Amino acid sequence: MNYPHPIIAREGWRFIAVSLVLALIVSPYGFWSVPFWLAFFFCLQFFRDPARTIAGGSNSIVAPADGRIVVVEEAEDPYLKRRALKISVFMNVFNVHSNRAPVASVVQEKWYNRGSFLNASLDKASSENERCALHLKTTDGQDVTCVQIAGLIARRILNYASVSMKLVAGQRYGFIRFGSRVDVYLPLDAKVKVVIGEKVFASSTVLAELVPSGSH
Repeated sequence: MNYPHPIIAREGWRFIAVSLVLALIVSPYGFWSVPFWLAFFFCLQFFRDPARTIAGGSNSIVAPADGRIVVVEEAEDPYLKRRALKISVFMNVFNVHSNRAPVASVVQEKWYNRGSFLNASLDKASSENERCALHLKTTDGQDVTCVQIAGLIARRILNYASVSMKLVAGQRYGFIRFGSRVDVYLPLDAKVKVVIGEKVFASSTVLAELVPSGSH
């Protein structure tokens, strides 16, 4: 959910504090403290959470996460049982891991599935990895599915959304720790604005444009 941006995500405060304390404890041992300081700086960069500009307009689907586009294709939406346009964003350990709502919407349903921890850049991660999905209904009644997927190193999906919650585009709704992926499933007539391999930024990159309901 939205909260004043403290630069470092609240989900990381415990990890940063513990790694800093350990690094300080072993500092007198000189060279042996280096791995502990590296762990501290890794946590510091991983849990950064900068404020972002919200791109596009009311029909824009903005990136739900920082990362690289790994999938743009027609696929089966396993949650709404429909053919859909699937766009996937892969996050490596150096990306910001806050997850944001791709469009202004109301949460209709939420699903959590336990699963494996395969490399999140692989296609089968969408169906085999631990994941948490949201069915979102846009202001003009269109359906969007947004799925957080754990990765090879990620072991914790945090999702603060609940059924009936209203989300604004770009609103922070979750976090995935240590490398992961987010899939979005859109109506087939959505106009794609990104290509595979493109680097995207949460809220600040438009992934696609929905065709207004009255235009169908």
